Amino acid sequence: MEQISTNITDYCCVNLLTAAASADVPLQKFKQTVDIMKNIAILTGGDSEERVISLKSGQVVRDHLPKDRYRTFLIDIQKSDWRDLESGTSIDKNDFSLLLHGERISFDVAFAALHGSPLEDGKMQGYLEMLGIPYTCCDGYVSALTMDKHNTKMQLAPYEVPLAKSVLLHQGVGWNRDTLLELGFPMFVKPNSHGSSFGVSKVKSPEALDPAIQEAFRFGTEVVVESFLPGREFANGALRVNGEVVVLPITEIIPETEFFDFAAKYEGRSKEITPADLSQALTQQCQQLTARLYTLLKCRGVVRFDYILVGDTFHLLEANTIPGISPASLVPQQVKAYGWALGDFFSLLVEEAIR
Repeated sequence: MEQISTNITDYCCVNLLTAAASADVPLQKFKQTVDIMKNIAILTGGDSEERVISLKSGQVVRDHLPKDRYRTFLIDIQKSDWRDLESGTSIDKNDFSLLLHGERISFDVAFAALHGSPLEDGKMQGYLEMLGIPYTCCDGYVSALTMDKHNTKMQLAPYEVPLAKSVLLHQGVGWNRDTLLELGFPMFVKPNSHGSSFGVSKVKSPEALDPAIQEAFRFGTEVVVESFLPGREFANGALRVNGEVVVLPITEIIPETEFFDFAAKYEGRSKEITPADLSQALTQQCQQLTARLYTLLKCRGVVRFDYILVGDTFHLLEANTIPGISPASLVPQQVKAYGWALGDFFSLLVEEAIR
């Protein structure tokens, strides 16, 4: 990627105003651009363990996108079987269209509500680009990069982004156990390219290390072993509106479980505080880091960055290019705190994709 200054003020125009002062401005500009009904393919389903979450996310998008502006279709992507969920009609992959009741429906935008493969890992974006269909998430390269936790760290290393120490393991290749033990306990073991905390373990002893590694290998051919960061956990979303990066309020995550695992994320076993109880200086540090990462990684659509605050420094855990979007999820909480309705937020993503 192109070398970019580490000083945020050198290169990034960031909207960090409060909701009361700024939330209406992007919406006013955006509403002026909506004049005709658009056909929206809400991409959902997918091939990974996150499929059940994607189906819920897709339905949330359909429920909230304004029906006076958009015709919405839930398109289930499952390996080579792509079809409209409501009618069961297959997608014509020659032009990504749908023949319903004698009408040939072409799509103005593909809305990204598919977590995991084949969208969050970047596989579908090239197909959509070849057909000239805009989509609401990062492009294929950025999606593939950020899905790979290790490569994301390697990409950001020259920019001195605070990160946990980690070691990458490859399936079928031996590893140096002493090198892993040097990371200290507790430590985290996680699949390198998977989301929703599937296969993630917090390891507290040498005896638990090998079983945790084998569990993580059930979800992919690469595993990251990562040092533990003692501190508070936070999440912060950002998107681009009318060409400017808008950083949302910060959420603090207080899991009831050992860490922010599947149960904490999707079964209500965590306390989430939005906006987070942080000093003005720490709030500014986190939001500026979010804007910086969004720009460095050349993100599009809404992206959520997860952090651990160690002392007075935010350390990046990972980037989520298709974050959860149910009303109880972190980004929708931040959207509400910013002063936007969920339907207007989804509309912003659609219209920004078309720009």
